Amino acid sequence: MDSYSIGNLAYLVLLGCALLFYFLISNRQSLGQMARHALLWGLIFIGVIAAAGLWSDIRRDIVPQQAVFDEGSRIEIPQAHDNHYYLTAAVNGKPVLFVVDTGATDIVLSRADARMVGIDPDALVYSGRAGTANGVVDTARTTVAEMAVGPLVDRDVAVWVNRGDMGTSLLGMAYLQRFERIEISGGKLVLER
Repeated sequence: MDSYSIGNLAYLVLLGCALLFYFLISNRQSLGQMARHALLWGLIFIGVIAAAGLWSDIRRDIVPQQAVFDEGSRIEIPQAHDNHYYLTAAVNGKPVLFVVDTGATDIVLSRADARMVGIDPDALVYSGRAGTANGVVDTARTTVAEMAVGPLVDRDVAVWVNRGDMGTSLLGMAYLQRFERIEISGGKLVLER
């Protein structure tokens, strides 16, 4: 914080104190009622802050999720609030959330997701290297028995496990190329087989 900001803050605190002092002096006969009103407005203010903080969690429940249409040949994925597209696939029967990444070559599982689907990341040989936005990371190639999105099921799918820290698994072009058509428009990613 620079000296200009500190000066502005000091001025606002001084102005707020002066207004509070005037308000207390002018309403000294009804301090109880004033305290109740101040408490009510304080609770309203805290409620608004809490609602704004929870909005990202609430939005996931309100905004439509991915949908499968036309007997499973069409998948529609809505754009998330962070402008990414997230697809949930059942990998070896377990739901894994993937960020769709057209800049990624392969399907990359985080260590946590690999563990969840039955792969022991500590037993893998990390002989591959991948360039990411965070630098170069070690990767290990393995295979999952099944990867499904709704009724669309792929068997013996090659995946890579990232040795580095990764919050969400990546769904790269190795999976997206299994579709005949990929379209991004109107805030939706559409995949068709």
